[in-house]
Amino acid sequence: MTTLTESLLVHASRNLPRYTSYPTALAFQPAPDDTLTRDWLGTIQPTDAVSVYVHIPFCERLCWYCGCHTSVPNGYDRISDFLGHLTSELDLCSDAMPPHAGAAHVHFGGGSPNSLSRDDFSGLLASISRRFGLRLGAEVAVELDPGHLDRDFARGLGAAGVTRASLGVQTFDPEVQRLVNRIQPFKRVETAVADIRRGGVKAVNFDMMYGLPGQTPDNVAASLRTALSLAPDRVALFGYAHVPWMKKHQAMIRPEDLADVAGRWGQAEAAEAVLLDHGYIRIGMDHFAHPDDPMTAQLANGGLRRNFQGYTDDPAAVLIGLGPSAISAFRQGYAQNASRVDHWAAAVKRHQLPVSRQLATTRDDRLRGAVIERLMCSLEVDVASVCTEYGYAASTLDDELESARTLRVDGLCAVSGRRISVSPEFSRLVRVVAACFDPQASRPSVRHSLAI
Repeated sequence: MTTLTESLLVHASRNLPRYTSYPTALAFQPAPDDTLTRDWLGTIQPTDAVSVYVHIPFCERLCWYCGCHTSVPNGYDRISDFLGHLTSELDLCSDAMPPHAGAAHVHFGGGSPNSLSRDDFSGLLASISRRFGLRLGAEVAVELDPGHLDRDFARGLGAAGVTRASLGVQTFDPEVQRLVNRIQPFKRVETAVADIRRGGVKAVNFDMMYGLPGQTPDNVAASLRTALSLAPDRVALFGYAHVPWMKKHQAMIRPEDLADVAGRWGQAEAAEAVLLDHGYIRIGMDHFAHPDDPMTAQLANGGLRRNFQGYTDDPAAVLIGLGPSAISAFRQGYAQNASRVDHWAAAVKRHQLPVSRQLATTRDDRLRGAVIERLMCSLEVDVASVCTEYGYAASTLDDELESARTLRVDGLCAVSGRRISVSPEFSRLVRVVAACFDPQASRPSVRHSLAI
């Protein structure tokens, strides 16, 4: 256990990006049209494998803690209309792309992709496979709400082509579930896991949380022990971000039910202790995986990556985002779709890619992004080596290295020459070190989450 000193408390209390991209999405600018995105799609090379992210903006229930772009459809008609527009967007995007090496990863997020019917989900995945060309051995992952997972849907995932399922478990404590409007007894989750595996999906992930109303180190640890009895392959451990000024439904959560920063630290420590005691390997700042997991192997060989879905073993240089709010990543920059379903659908009906925000990255952005990504993934980076790799002098980021050196006194990192390393015990604060290389980090934003 790591003692939370006064200086560590200051760092843990900072609002910082999660660095799923650099520059972060807050730097994106309004897109006048889809011209730039089409230009970037046109530069995809025949040897490029691509990744595809599909955002499903619907849930059968609205959980009070949720920070996603989603809504309750109140009937299937809205979902059917959405799927028609999504298929049109898929066609628009595919038609704008030159020949490429196919899709190596497909990820369905939301919202809850299991708000779709089994047949509609299978049909959507088949369309993606047909239009993008699913590569042999491709990973197809889907995020699921286990509290509303239909048995027929769960058992059909393997036949549809899904290889990995990620369940939003969050907590098993009944009182915490009540406080966040997400009731899902253990038996319900246990049945969901069994149905998914029985249907042929071998890899199962759990998302767990700390910092929710009513959580304590004891009930967080108890939830983790219960979760691990179902033997998930990976566990993502996220801290709740309370931003009711951005997500109005979070006003249903009373501030007095939330732990302070020191309390959140204790909850995270308790959860991590359970995971490590059960033999899981720490991946970056908030993921844990079995020793024989592909993500663990990529961590060991330096191939671990970070994108808008978090940590990944996906090496693709191009990420195609489909659906409202989805973000595409290219070598040249980022493009984000309109977040509102009606705005997104209106653009698609005009036969336009529904991009609403974009950012063309500079050489300096790409340099800093590489340093930040390697630090976030490996907890260490040879800054001079990255500078040289990107065509800069080894000393280019020396001022930023000097900022990192000031963190040594608090134990957050070690700096030797131009090499930085973060101790695993401080991995949950790696964003503080990464922020040394982000000129915008000195301007804190309430849109960013707490460092802990």
